[in-house]
This record gives sequence, C-alpha cells and structure tokens, in this order.
Amino acid sequence: MLPTPRRPGRRADPVVGLLDALADRPVNYDEAAAPPAVTVGWHQDRRVAVLGREAPGEPAADGVFARAVDLVNSYEFSDPAIVRAAYRSPGDLLGRAMVLEGRFLLLRLLMGVRVTDRHDELVEGPEGPERRVGWSYQTLDGHIEQGRLTYEVAKLLDTGRVEFRIIAHSRRAPIANPVLRLGFRVFGRHTQQRFYRNALRRLQVLVREPATAPRPGPDGIVRAPTGSRPGRFEAWTVRLVDAGATPGR
Repeated sequence: MLPTPRRPGRRADPVVGLLDALADRPVNYDEAAAPPAVTVGWHQDRRVAVLGREAPGEPAADGVFARAVDLVNSYEFSDPAIVRAAYRSPGDLLGRAMVLEGRFLLLRLLMGVRVTDRHDELVEGPEGPERRVGWSYQTLDGHIEQGRLTYEVAKLLDTGRVEFRIIAHSRRAPIANPVLRLGFRVFGRHTQQRFYRNALRRLQVLVREPATAPRPGPDGIVRAPTGSRPGRFEAWTVRLVDAGATPGR
C-alpha cells in the first residue's frame, strides 16, 4: 500500500513546536553575572513615553492607564514589522512562555522567552507617588540575546500623567552561524533601539482607541499584535529556530 502523500501546507508549524518545547527550558545566562551586580558588557536601556493624563489619584477603571495595561499584557504594542509574538491563551501572565519572531529582511528568527516577574505596586517616585503595573521576561536557551526586559505602565498620582516605560539589560548570546553573528553585530543594536522607539509610539496611538482583546486561534495560541499580516515576500523567507546557544548546553 502506497504512503499517503502529504498535502501542501500541512507541515508542522515551528512556532507551535518551539512553544511546546519552552516549558522546561532554562534562562540562557547567569543572573549573578548580570545587572545590577555586573554591568560591564551589558546594554542598559530605559525608554519612556507619555501616553496621556487622567484625573489625579488612583487609575480610573476605563481610563488611559487601564487601556494601556491591557495592551501591554497582550503584547499589542510591538511593531509587527520587527517582532511578533505567540503565546497560549487562556493562561496566567506570570510564567507565560512566548515565542518571539524577530523579522529582518527575509529572515524570521524564532526565539523563546518566559515572563518571570509581574508587579502591581504603589511606590514613591521622583515626582511623588506612582502606581506601577508591569511585567518582565527573560531570554531562554536558543535566544540570540541574553537579558531581561520590563514593560511597565505608570501613573503619577499627583499629576495624573500616565507613562509607558521599557527597562532592559541585554547582550548578544553565542551565535554559531557566522553570517547571522556578523549581521547581529552590525544591525542588532540598531534594530533593538528601533523596536523600543516604535513600541512607544505604537502604544501612544493604540491607547486613544478602545482596546480589542486578542483572540486565540483554533490551536489556543494568540499571535500578536492582532491583525498582523504576512509580508509581500513571506513565501521566500527563511525561518531559523533557536539560532542562539544550543538548548541544554
């Protein structure tokens, strides 16, 4: 009996395969050798954008702050031309595994991260009390970078100003492919900073409109940002999974 030929387009989705593999994957760097304990060799970034204003006091239930938190939690702020994300829903934000798809020319780099911290706190800031809500992810084995990135929405309670903050430390992970290694050395930092700028601007626009809750596909996976479409040359792209250090090394 002849084997049944595989139908075109029925190949396993590498995003799903990688997402399933992330549950037991470790962080790809030694936290004791990272900021704040060690700063040499690390990029440290802090980017801030003002999203709008509310009345002074704790955030309103349906105001700028609440809309921004929802958008940040669902990864809607990301510029889809640079980074897209996939994660399972429903599920807790803390502990969430995500596959990030870095997009550069015809390359699609699939990399794993995990949300390892979540906060909702009232703190004393430089301009008075602040309500801060946010979360952090860390890079996992196979990622081309090493580090921690925090996304935070903050409201200054005395003035009502609402801000979006990106706080990160990062460095290049070992990359075996020499062409990719060279490309990251030349374009990586520029692309990273462009991602920060675009994310801040994108959220400034999105908070002006009612947020649409992302919907998972039939496989239970949310692909963010919502409404992202394939590029013109998507059929010719090359997907690289785990281009960083070998998982489990």
